[in-house]
Amino acid sequence: MTTIRRFSCNDLLRFASVNLDHLTETFNMSFYMTYMARWPDYFHVAKSPGGHIMGYIMGKVEGQGESWHGHVTAVTVAPEYRRQQLAKKLMNLLEEVSDKIDKAYFVDLFVRASNTPAIKMYEKLGYIIYRRVLRYYSGEEDGLDMRKALSRDVEKKSIIPLKRPVTPDELEYD
Repeated sequence: MTTIRRFSCNDLLRFASVNLDHLTETFNMSFYMTYMARWPDYFHVAKSPGGHIMGYIMGKVEGQGESWHGHVTAVTVAPEYRRQQLAKKLMNLLEEVSDKIDKAYFVDLFVRASNTPAIKMYEKLGYIIYRRVLRYYSGEEDGLDMRKALSRDVEKKSIIPLKRPVTPDELEYD
């Protein structure tokens, strides 16, 4: 049976194989450690019965006022464990923390515009394309900012799509 638990320092030494996917963003160790320290409720790992890392999700809570939201920084599942709804379980966990504990208005994430399988999965999970961010990935590929309203956003204001694309320098970072 799959176990989902908080990500630990020891996992940093064992999760490299999950990051081999060319669509997965890889960060330096201090980046992962910052997330573990600042947002531990948003950083989880899925392990197989044999102890192998199957996938993980890392995120944070940020913003102010009606922009207070959960953010998915990365969610990835190793190829051999895909099509088992593991990403869905990890996403549901982050959404639950954002909604029930941090009382966020929405959850957002960025995805490569070319990553059609991920976009379709997020849409099945209730996410909408909020806006296109031109040249978001390495100044080359566009990114899509996808959002899902949570229970605090009763009027669903957070998911009204923008009519025009934006550039990375127009994004707000907290």
